[in-house]
This record gives sequence, structure tokens and C-alpha cells, in this order.
Amino acid sequence: MTLRDVSEAAGVSEMTVSRVLRNKRDVSEATRARVLEAARRLGYVPNKIAGALASQRVNLVAVIIPSMSNMVFPEVMTGITGALEETGLQPVVGLTGYRPEKEEKVLYEMLSWRPAGVIIAGLEHSDASRAMLRASGIPVVEIMDVDGTPIDSVVGISHRRAGQQMAQAIIRAGYRRIGFMGTKMPLDHRARKRFEGFTEALAKAGIEMADHEFYSGGSALAKGREMTAEMLRRTPDLDFLYYSNDMIGAGGLLYLLEQGVDIPGRMGLAGFNGVELLDGLPRRLATMDACRAEIGRRAAGIIAAQAAAPEARERVRVALEPRLDPGDTLRPG
Repeated sequence: MTLRDVSEAAGVSEMTVSRVLRNKRDVSEATRARVLEAARRLGYVPNKIAGALASQRVNLVAVIIPSMSNMVFPEVMTGITGALEETGLQPVVGLTGYRPEKEEKVLYEMLSWRPAGVIIAGLEHSDASRAMLRASGIPVVEIMDVDGTPIDSVVGISHRRAGQQMAQAIIRAGYRRIGFMGTKMPLDHRARKRFEGFTEALAKAGIEMADHEFYSGGSALAKGREMTAEMLRRTPDLDFLYYSNDMIGAGGLLYLLEQGVDIPGRMGLAGFNGVELLDGLPRRLATMDACRAEIGRRAAGIIAAQAAAPEARERVRVALEPRLDPGDTLRPG
């Protein structure tokens, strides 16, 4: 994708396009809007590296993830940095906060430096982000999720299947009155897919979700405690609580232990992510390992291999299988 492509699409000169993209003020607002819309539609990103560089690429790998505030993505980054350590490539991280418009901005800035490849979380992106990734001409690996259609390569797990497997384990263990607690899902597509898989498996067994609640913001541990107390006040006959992540599950577990609840006899619990930080809890929470470090390693390996031999570039799909750990809160089925 070149400046000429944008100029032709916008019906203006290449010089005008250049002035708009360099934010020069001597261009009318109508022309500016037309040029920016054409660039956005085409997925054009300006090249900020020096024209004298023969390769027109730098030894950076753009890693675009939602957050570093929990234990999920730091483990992914550990896998990425480990795999790139001997390659001469360096990861550079951009955070999106699960917001599509922020992802567009981060992606635009990172691609303007012409990285050797992109590792980006999830399969759901805005049209503008997808256009930029397709037009970039570099290896792209979407990570964490395989339930969808990737732009290029993909490494992850099936979150829908993970939800189904957890529901099946709960049913085999004899629990029937099940409540769910999790984050609000419009922007957390992976949590939404797990919830859909979970409820589908329950429905196949003739079981309806007895109660559910969603939250946003605040301490996950505190929210887990609060939501668990409120849900059991509202629906006291529940015999299992499924949490969308281990941190709120840990809060629920601590609350129930303080109340003297028999776990896993009277009440079973499970989370998701296999966070090692929680191994010191009085009881090991049932959970499912999301293969985070392995996802990072495999994704970085694909980028390194394709950057080293671009002529051999091909689409790669790696679907990893998460492991269910019953811990001490899910009785044997």
C-alpha cells in the first residue's frame, strides 16, 4: 500500500496526501476528511523509518494486548520474550484496554515503524484494524483464541470448548444448581465464548443456569467476595459457582471458607486461567490452564521463522488443548 494508492482513492495529489498525514494545516477540512477516510479504508499506514534503510523493516515485533494488570498477559509476554531471545528480534508492547478504537490507534502507530511482525490478542477487530493488518505485508499472528477466522496465522485455545469441558466436568460431579459470575462481556470476547460454551453444555444436559452476575472494574478479589455473598443471598440453594477467572473465584472461595461452607461437598467452585499466584490459598481452586506461556512461545516462533525466511511464509494454525485441574473445590466425577 503506497501514498499513490491513497491519492488515487481520495482523488487528490500525493503531495496533498502527504501533507494531511503529516498533519499540515494548509489543507481544507473536507479534503483532509476524504484523505483520512481513504487511508483508513485501504489500511494505509505511513512509514516512519528512514528511507535509507534498505530493508525498510526494523527488528521489532509489535505485541498488542488488552492489559498487563493481571497474570494472564505477563505470562504470554514471558513466552514471547523467551522465544525471541536468540533471534535478534525485540518485542514492543501496546495496550488496548479491550477497546477497539484504542487498538486501531496502537496498531497504526506500531505499523508506522515497519516492524518485522505483529502478535495481537484475539480474532475480533474493527474493519480499520483488519485492513491495516492485511495491508501490512508482514507476518501477523492472532493469539489466545481459535474460535473464528484469522487474518493470517493463529495460536490459541477454543474458549467455547473450554467452557463446554468445564460444564461437563461439573455435571459429571453431580452438581445441578449452578451459578455464574464474570466480567461484563461485550468487549471480552474470549470470556463471552467460554460462557456460551458453558451454557450450551448445560442445556444439552437439561440444566438451566440458576443464577448469573457480571461486573466491571474494581478489585477482582473483593468483587468475588461481594458477588458470591449477594448471589447466595439471592439464590441460597446453589451447589456450584463458576467464575470467569481465577481471581474472582479466589475471592468467592475465601468468603465461603469464612462462612464455614463445606467445599466441595455442599458447594463446588471453579475458575479459569490456572493462575499460579493462587497456589497458596487454603484450598486449590478448580481451574483450567489457558496455555498462556506456550501460546506466547509458539506465536513468537512463527514470527521469527517467517521473518527469517519470508519466501517460505505460510498461514499457521495452532490449537492448544487446555488442561482441567479439579483442585480441591470440584469433587471427583
